[in-house]
Amino acid sequence: MSGTPLPGPVGATLGVEEEYHLVDRATLALRDDPRLNAEALAGRLGPRISAEIGTTQIEIGTAVCRTLAEVRADLASARAEAWAAVEPFGVLPLPASTHPWAGWEDQRVTPRPRYLDLVQRWGLLALQQVICGCHVHVGVPSLDVAVAVLDRVRPYLPVLLAMTGSSPFHEGTDTGYDSYRTQWFARWPITGAPEQLGDAQGFRDVVESLRVAGVVDDASHLYWDARPSLRYPTLEFRVADVCPRLDDAVLHAALCRSLTRVLARRAEAGTPVPALRPETLRAARWRAARHGLSDSLVDPGTGALVPAPAAVRGLLAELRDDLTDAGEFDEVAGLVERLLADGTSATRQRAALHRSGDLAAATRAVLRDAGPPDAGARVPAA
Repeated sequence: MSGTPLPGPVGATLGVEEEYHLVDRATLALRDDPRLNAEALAGRLGPRISAEIGTTQIEIGTAVCRTLAEVRADLASARAEAWAAVEPFGVLPLPASTHPWAGWEDQRVTPRPRYLDLVQRWGLLALQQVICGCHVHVGVPSLDVAVAVLDRVRPYLPVLLAMTGSSPFHEGTDTGYDSYRTQWFARWPITGAPEQLGDAQGFRDVVESLRVAGVVDDASHLYWDARPSLRYPTLEFRVADVCPRLDDAVLHAALCRSLTRVLARRAEAGTPVPALRPETLRAARWRAARHGLSDSLVDPGTGALVPAPAAVRGLLAELRDDLTDAGEFDEVAGLVERLLADGTSATRQRAALHRSGDLAAATRAVLRDAGPPDAGARVPAA
């Protein structure tokens, strides 16, 4: 995310970051191009494009936005910028959280000190980090507010995850998951949702305890599903897979912001933090990663299993007043219904595979969902 959000009302600003795989334009295989990686590392691909931990990845970020229209326009522009920047190398950006058949040996670690330090600390876990995610930053005025929202948002994170699955395949196998990225990432001990933190000092105490334990240097090394950002005055939602369709990415950003506004008001009113066992939260997260929108989800309020569409529409109903006040309800409700009708990217990728029997068809489907208007003509045919 470029620029620094200024302190202001909760949710006044938001920004989106997306990580992409880089695939060969002709074969759609993961592409490790040292020249391209060097350009990304040096910041020469464009102001909104940066290198990521793997040499076969890049990250884009929007500017600081205030409206959903700005998010949509800036994210579309950043995606087009990424496509234009890598295509001269014979490469296309793939906005899905796993590549369908690539293995971790197909890429290297980008030679940036932070990433090399991760390899030193985590060994094979860092070397195998061939997954991509979407991060939404929502502006908050203080760390205390960010922690208050974080404590209350944990039951909702699995529903957000279920709406974004784009990683059904891993190393040539249909994993049976909508978001296998979530399971792959769960091997790290600093992922998932934290337990209740209480306030800013509680957050600082946890970060310090993890620093003493030798697993983080600072809060920027936390890979929680949501975390207070060390770099910006924001709460950063990190739970989602990358959404190939722009509509789904905008929807995710809108729900993250509305949840932040609603839960901040509840915290200010003294509403208690939901008392949910960490085991239940882990189970809810697993279920969302496993089934996406095709089965049942754990209801954030009751802990009961409900059909996924009911959980999604229940979340929308809970946010209705806030979204209406912001002038966003009709747009968000329409995006929700389209997602429920069409399914997640994982669903569409599987359908493409089943039609052709070819994993490359799933990759082509992602590229056509996400690319510029003429993407169909620029993606190689079967």
